[in-house]
Amino acid sequence: MAERRGLLIILSSPSGAGKSTLSKKLLAWDPSLSFSVSATTRPPREGEVDGKDYHFLSDAEFKRDVAEDGMLEHAHVFGNFYGSPKAPVAAAIEDGRDVLFDIDWQGAQQIRNSSLGQHTLSIFILPPSIIELHRRLVSRGQDSDEVIVKRMQKSWDEISHWDGYDFVLVNDDLEATFERLKTIVSATRLRRLQQPWLVDHVRDLQREFEDLQ
Repeated sequence: MAERRGLLIILSSPSGAGKSTLSKKLLAWDPSLSFSVSATTRPPREGEVDGKDYHFLSDAEFKRDVAEDGMLEHAHVFGNFYGSPKAPVAAAIEDGRDVLFDIDWQGAQQIRNSSLGQHTLSIFILPPSIIELHRRLVSRGQDSDEVIVKRMQKSWDEISHWDGYDFVLVNDDLEATFERLKTIVSATRLRRLQQPWLVDHVRDLQREFEDLQ
């Protein structure tokens, strides 16, 4: 048995709040942490590798996995299914390895309600202001004005679910937010539930105590 159980670390935020950057920094901080590889029914794009970028499944395979409780969370987006396979995450947890999820509030809720929900650590990233969030989206230079309006509307929907998370961080300073994120992860790794060896240790203490009587 591993010294500790792994965590399902969920990071959610509206687009532009810094979730992707914080995820990359977290993975660089601890190389043992891995990103959850999603499953999808959409065709592979050029250069994508099955099992690395996505697990590419047929509609029938995906629906079978859902029916057999093989997905931690899943959704139907623009005509294709997307989801998080349970088996590799369960194996990682038992092996003491943390798995990072970059998902929205609906996916986070599904994982929290799954059979592995007790091992989740969910963190929501808020922008310092709506004006700053809009500025970040515009400064990317990736989207048209129309797309930015849609992203802002979706962002508020995401923000409205902030209170469904274990921790909430306001990303007003990237490095300071990252330091707080590392502190949260480090502390949660020490949670009683994540340390299965404690049961045997307490039993040993009890035997020692009884031997002294």
